[in-house]
Amino acid sequence: MSVNRIASRYAKSLIDLAVEQNNLEKIHGDVEHLRRMIKSSKDFNNFLRSPVIQYSRKKKALEALLKDRFEDLTFRFVDLLASKKREAYLPEIAEEFIIQYRTLNKISQAKIITAGEITPELEAKIQAKLQDATIGYANVEVVTKVDPSLIGGFIIEFEGHVYDVSVRYELDQMRKEFRGNLFESAIGR
Repeated sequence: MSVNRIASRYAKSLIDLAVEQNNLEKIHGDVEHLRRMIKSSKDFNNFLRSPVIQYSRKKKALEALLKDRFEDLTFRFVDLLASKKREAYLPEIAEEFIIQYRTLNKISQAKIITAGEITPELEAKIQAKLQDATIGYANVEVVTKVDPSLIGGFIIEFEGHVYDVSVRYELDQMRKEFRGNLFESAIGR
């Protein structure tokens, strides 16, 4: 079975259980926290993926790390994954859970990449414009990132589209035009 299929099935099971127990928001918070742990700690990621570490040791370590911080359902879910030797898929399952959570709650995600920090007011204005542009989504979740190599302007990734109005993009376009300029090519001969 493919990793995507495993992640999708386990994530759906956790969402279904959370909805059934009327505890989706807390479980979502746990999964977000777990995602951050996995992304920020290479050691934790390696621990999850290690086939050498026995289940009993993983269980004790996971219990020490997660038991008192997470909801019981979340902890039991992670423990179940470990008992079935599927804990290595936890990063993918967590990512898939977030995707399914957003779909269930009709949340669209927009990524804004800028050359410098943007003000909260500007971010709110952009979010409002994107909210007006969505069809079938109740909310837009905005994620911002700073990339000084853009020089100026911004890039918005939203609903499968990329809107690039950065200075870097414009300079790249000008370079391409100069390379294809027949007049310039004839001068070089």
